[in-house]
This record gives sequence, structure tokens and C-alpha cells, in this order.
Amino acid sequence: MDSIATPSLWALTIGAVVALLLLDFLITRRPHEVSMREAVGWSAFYVAIPVAFGVWLWQAHGGETGLQYYTGYLVEKSLSVDNLFIFMLLLSAFAVPAALQQRVLLIGVAGALVLRAVFIAVGAQLIASFSWTFLLFGIVLLATAVKVGRDAVRGADHAVDIGSLRIVRVLRRFWPVTESYAAGSRLTVVQDGRRHLTPMALVIAAILATDIVFAIDSVPAVYGITEDPYLVFVTNAFALLGLRALYFVIAGALASLRHLGHGLALVLAFIGVKLVLHWAHQLWPGVPEVPTLASLGVIVAILGTVTVTSLVAARRDRARAERVALGQAEQSDGGRHTLST
Repeated sequence: MDSIATPSLWALTIGAVVALLLLDFLITRRPHEVSMREAVGWSAFYVAIPVAFGVWLWQAHGGETGLQYYTGYLVEKSLSVDNLFIFMLLLSAFAVPAALQQRVLLIGVAGALVLRAVFIAVGAQLIASFSWTFLLFGIVLLATAVKVGRDAVRGADHAVDIGSLRIVRVLRRFWPVTESYAAGSRLTVVQDGRRHLTPMALVIAAILATDIVFAIDSVPAVYGITEDPYLVFVTNAFALLGLRALYFVIAGALASLRHLGHGLALVLAFIGVKLVLHWAHQLWPGVPEVPTLASLGVIVAILGTVTVTSLVAARRDRARAERVALGQAEQSDGGRHTLST
């Protein structure tokens, strides 16, 4: 598939992404605790941009391109929400102060963008050179879907043990680490004449390490929607750019989305099968392919279903907890009444 992007469009897009990143770094240059109003405002801004860009793509390059873009963006945004859950666990495990959390997240986003760009370029070259690349990507997604689904069914404990993280062990082997975040957003300080890493450096290193794992999942997933490297890049970039603000909007709600893992496993499995069918279709034209519109419908249906079931389950648990609390209160009142008589 030929890319819709000219060199000038690539340059404009990369320049816009860099400008948005610089804007975020300027916003976070002074550490502060993010208010809900600020987080919602920036989240709306970072959703409006890709939506408007999709309208332009649809008008300039046709409905099929627009569908591929919106479907890829939806997939990447859904995976990024799952990524936020891992970020939340890391920030909690490292006890990152609220005022420093958005800077940590932003550095993680910047690192993810660089890694995604590398993976996208490698993926494009593989697709251009080897017909079995789609089969490889499909197998990767199916294996990931099995792991995500197994963890979701088992209710795996996602608690993070800092000492067990390989990147943390390696850094501590070569540098001493300070005990507190007294240095703010600085990554290193000099104490007793020797250079020390700060906890800020450790948590950023841990998040950048997880970015590699996320890239392995997300890039093949969007290549299952479109073969155009430009569309793959912009969907990844737009999904990542708003993560800093989105984190503070939905951090409290992430725990309620208990079935998200099941939904993402189904989405990854569906795209994996789609990639395998595409590979087989290249060899045997009689093998059917999944149209983009059908892909969008399946993905929306899966994500919508698990969101509704998660909210219903959370409401049922709250009602059960309230009944238990009410029963305990009634028993306590009854006990006091018996003693008084």
C-alpha cells in the first residue's frame, strides 16, 4: 500500500508533534498538583486535535483512509488506557509525589513516541521486504491476547515490587540512590562528593522500560488496521500525546474498569486473526479479509460491552458493600440495645 503522506506532510506532522511535546514540557516545568479542571481541559484538547485531523483526512483522502485512521486511533487509545494502569502502579510503587507525577508521565510519553517511531519504521521495512511479516505480527498479537486474557481471568496481582525490577537493580548496581524526592524533578544530585541518582531517575527508567513492551503490542495492532506507516505514526502519536492529562482524569476510574483486560484481549486476538487472514489472502486470494468498517464495528462493540459490564459490576459491588455495612450497623445497634436492657 502506498502512503498518503508526502515528505512535506511528514515534516509538518513531526513538527506539530514535537511542538505539542514542547508545549507539555513548558506546562510542567514548574511541578504542581494537577486539578481535575486542568486535566479535563487538556484531555479535551488532545481529543479534539485527532478528531479534527481525521475529518481532514476523510475529506482529503477519502472515506477508507478516514475509517482506517479512526479505527487505528480507537485501538491505540484503548491500549493506552491499559498502559495508564501500569503507569499508575509504578507511580504508586515509587511513591511519586503528586506534584511530580505529570513530569514523570510526560517523559514516559516522549520516550514512548521515540520507541514507537523506531518500531513503525522497522515494521514498514519488514512489510515492504517480507510477505510473512503480517503472519509474524498476527502471532505476536495472538500470544499477547492469550497472556492478557489469562491475567484478566485469574485476576492477577499487579502489585509492583520495586526491588524486583531489572532496570532498578542494574542502576543501583552502578550508582547510589538518594532516599527522597527532595531534589524535585532532578535526576541526579551530588552528595558527599559523589554523583547519586534520585528516585525520580528510577521511576522514569522503569516507565521507559515498560514503553518497550507497550510498543511491541501496539505497533503490530495498528498495522493490522492499516499498512500506511504515516497513519500508523499519527494514530500512535495522537493516542500518546494526551496521556499525561488523561491519567489525572481517569486514574480513579481505572479500578472500576475491571473487564478492560478481557476486552483488550479480545481486541488483540481479533486483530491478530485479521493479520493472519491478510497474510493468507496474499498467498491464496480465496481467503477472505476483514473490511475496515467491520473491524471498527467489532472493536467498538467489544470495548462498549466491557465498559458497560465493568460499570454494572462496580455498581453491584458498591450496593453489596452498602448492604453489608448497613447490616453490621444494625447488629451493633441491636447489641447495644440488649446491653442497655
